[in-house]
Amino acid sequence: MSQFSYKAVDRAGAHVAGSVEASDRRSAVAVLAQRGHFVTDLMQQAHRGQQAGEETSLAQSWPALASLGGGRVAGKDILAMTTQLSTAVRAGLPLLNCLELLRKQQRKSATKRLFDHLVQAVNSGQSLSEAMAEHPNVFGPLYLSMIRVGETGGILEQTSAQLASILSREEKIKTNMKNASAYPIFVMAMGLISAVVIVTWILPGILSTVDAGAAAMPLPTRVLMGISDFLRALGTSVGGWIVLGALAVGIYGARRWVKTAGRLEWDAFKLRIPVLGSVLRTIAVGRFARTLGALTQGGVTILEALAVVRDTLGNEMLARRIDEVAEKVKRGESLATPLEESECFPPLLVQVVAIGEQTGKLDELLLNAADTFDTDADAAISRFMAVFPAALILILALLIGFIIAAALLPIMMMSLGAGAL
Repeated sequence: MSQFSYKAVDRAGAHVAGSVEASDRRSAVAVLAQRGHFVTDLMQQAHRGQQAGEETSLAQSWPALASLGGGRVAGKDILAMTTQLSTAVRAGLPLLNCLELLRKQQRKSATKRLFDHLVQAVNSGQSLSEAMAEHPNVFGPLYLSMIRVGETGGILEQTSAQLASILSREEKIKTNMKNASAYPIFVMAMGLISAVVIVTWILPGILSTVDAGAAAMPLPTRVLMGISDFLRALGTSVGGWIVLGALAVGIYGARRWVKTAGRLEWDAFKLRIPVLGSVLRTIAVGRFARTLGALTQGGVTILEALAVVRDTLGNEMLARRIDEVAEKVKRGESLATPLEESECFPPLLVQVVAIGEQTGKLDELLLNAADTFDTDADAAISRFMAVFPAALILILALLIGFIIAAALLPIMMMSLGAGAL
């Protein structure tokens, strides 16, 4: 049994308030109706407060355990639960039974707590989308919109399947990029560590055997000696610690700037990077087509769909263009015209949208075109991952080559000088 606080109007029209004990929200409303009270506000107190207190206590007492022991719901967890929900709904199970079944299958503490809340909220009379909206860090605007469309239109089976497809695509892109970049990044990191060790500790010992003043050293050697002195001073002098502190503050400030005031400039810069910009733009176009098609197919209006789509593109520059498109659509223009004027989307997408608006099959054509754009995105990612490792290895080779040349040049000069004598 749970405790509910309520506000209601009695038979005489007077406003009353109090608390009532019931197993769920429906039972509480029924009990109050028997008393002649028309409920205007009903809130569960005991169980939800106790659960929130327990979660807060766990996070405060064991922060490391909360982060390492399943305290965060990852993207793969969301994909898995969405796929399971879609399968259970297609099997014809009632929504509450689906959620209880999925709760039993969870092994991660974070997802268990999430489903505990979802089951309790739905059992208390909330809709699934309302319950999910209380977890904004887990369920984004697209997820909530699709679930809400499925609930209101009675097509949760279709919308959950579309969600699973969209999330699967996003997870595939992330996994492919991580897997393809893991090895070259590892090689680059090990190479940089080796270069720092050589320049800081090994190189000074080698150059100390050279019987020549610093002014007589070749320019590459003098540059390398200056770098070596600087790296050694970082950890052995007060000035070095000040430089490290300033560097840490600068990196932190740059990260904050990129995420806040400078996000637009940073995202615009990424789109101008050769190869990488093409990859990001192609991925965003695929997301736009698939997300807009899925939302409009579920009955969401164009303006509402655009408001959701802009947050799924992953680039603030493109999101601002979508805002401009939405403003023009609100004034009565077609969707295709402002998309073309933005110059951020390929002609194929513009033509698909134009034909879709003319034929009334915008959702169907967008979803079909999304497969084409996804294929283009895969090809772009493959091209980038073919160039990216080679670029990292080339940079590392140039760095190591410079170190070797700077170390050998004075020795070769000494040998040539000795030979001339």
